[in-house]
Amino acid sequence: MSSEQIIYGFHSITSHIRMDPLSIKEIFIDEFRTDGRVGDLMKLIETHQIKYHLSSKDRLDGFISNQKHQGVVAIIREVKNKHVTIEDIVESEKLEPFLFLILDGIEDPQNLGACFRVADAMGVDAIVCPKDNAVGLNSTVRKVASGGADSVPFVVVTNLARTIRYLKEKGVFIYGTDDEAPKTINQISFNGSVALIMGSEGKGMRRLTKELCDDIFSIPMLGQVESLNVSVASGICLYEINRQK
Repeated sequence: MSSEQIIYGFHSITSHIRMDPLSIKEIFIDEFRTDGRVGDLMKLIETHQIKYHLSSKDRLDGFISNQKHQGVVAIIREVKNKHVTIEDIVESEKLEPFLFLILDGIEDPQNLGACFRVADAMGVDAIVCPKDNAVGLNSTVRKVASGGADSVPFVVVTNLARTIRYLKEKGVFIYGTDDEAPKTINQISFNGSVALIMGSEGKGMRRLTKELCDDIFSIPMLGQVESLNVSVASGICLYEINRQK
């Protein structure tokens, strides 16, 4: 099953070409841009024989309203990843422990895109999100992700609590983050397969999600700022998990 989607921005498009050139249907480029970034993109386009058009700024603006497309827009054939369920990933033949990032109701596409970048850098096996009350994988997410949305599986589930219970049954230890948790991240020993839960912007984890956690910790704050952006907090936690492993 496939559908079409728009992505934009040089980094997002070049990353997508390098990872899956056959998924690019066509690319639209600002007819007045002749700089080095366009030249580099054209080399990739010619190498992979991708269809392209030189377009007016108005046409590009028509694809992406109120967004900074940087003069380049692409239409991609979005092919559904065969590993769309958490069961497929957990039951794969991966030898090393699993590492999952569960986002409990993230609604800001900028935050989700940044989380994809962090997840890619930290070797996360999949990002798990609930279907309702959360942002999906749209063009803004893909641009901010800078290729991360193509490399990290995105698992959307109808019942997050059921998914967490399934992971626990499969030996995945569930850690939640909470600004008010008395235990801090440097007091946690991360072993085996881990799922890290990050709560939504401003609200944190929902009550049932928090109750299903095996342990909950906070990130020590040494300055005046009371809380961190979800992607920054995810990066800190995932780095510590990897450092201990």
